[in-house]
Amino acid sequence: MPRLNYHHLYYFWRVAKHGNLTATAEQLALSQSALSAQINQLEHSIGQPLFSREGRRLVLTELGQRVLVYAEDIFRRGEELQQLLTRGATTVPTLRLGVLSSMSRNFIESFIEPLMDKTKQGSALKFRLVARPQNELLELLAQHQIDIVLTNREVTSYADIAWQTQLLTRQAVSVIAPAELAHLPAQMDASYTQQKWVVPSVTSPVRTAFDSFCTQHNFEPEIIAEADDMAMLRLLARDSGALTVMPEVVVRDELISGLLSKRFALPNAFENFYAVTLTRKFGHPLLPELLHFWLTNDTVSEASCTPNSPM
Repeated sequence: MPRLNYHHLYYFWRVAKHGNLTATAEQLALSQSALSAQINQLEHSIGQPLFSREGRRLVLTELGQRVLVYAEDIFRRGEELQQLLTRGATTVPTLRLGVLSSMSRNFIESFIEPLMDKTKQGSALKFRLVARPQNELLELLAQHQIDIVLTNREVTSYADIAWQTQLLTRQAVSVIAPAELAHLPAQMDASYTQQKWVVPSVTSPVRTAFDSFCTQHNFEPEIIAEADDMAMLRLLARDSGALTVMPEVVVRDELISGLLSKRFALPNAFENFYAVTLTRKFGHPLLPELLHFWLTNDTVSEASCTPNSPM
């Protein structure tokens, strides 16, 4: 493949952001045919189309969508460099946080609370949340498309990538009951064998802990539903009338309101929350401060006592 022409990439980026070739050509003071030729040259050098036509509309192909992600980062960084060269200083770049799509939204909100406090105090800080499966998040991190990954699953080592994994905090895994089952005792007994259960999917560390607990007590629960997403598990806990197993942080508002109640914690069962980063020469300037805050404060425990926090 020939060396990438960033002039052509810039024109692609402008058209992709606007979605209209004619209007973009007018903004760039180019003829439509000249702009189209620039993009055609980029597609020719790549060897694949970046746009497809649907009537009069230009629609990004799957490859075009991936190229746009890179182009966004390239030209945003270019704008920061321009500010540095012209004014001698640069604005703080957007902090890009990758979050595991199945994680508790309450935990994610707790993690970004220091960032929201800064914005409330007038800081020009900006941040972006990207929810994906873990393998996609790690790929984005390796490609410098995000600055940090938040996950509740252990990270598998790669032969050529040294992930920097830090345990932020951990939450006890508890049996959670709807209001109509709040009379159940605060310890496992025969009354629990008569109940229905909603539990995480078999791929979840929380489910592994629950299965181990059941084995120890020679107990076969009547499982009526499984969910691999903590936000969905929260809704099922609230509306199904069944017992559930999860960290308290997932349903902190419902516990405070009395809609749900904690019956007991599973012995020696925890959900771990990790921050995954890569060592970089020019990392995001706010990342060390944010991680230090989390590693020196029991933030989740404090957050779990805060009502009316959206999932």
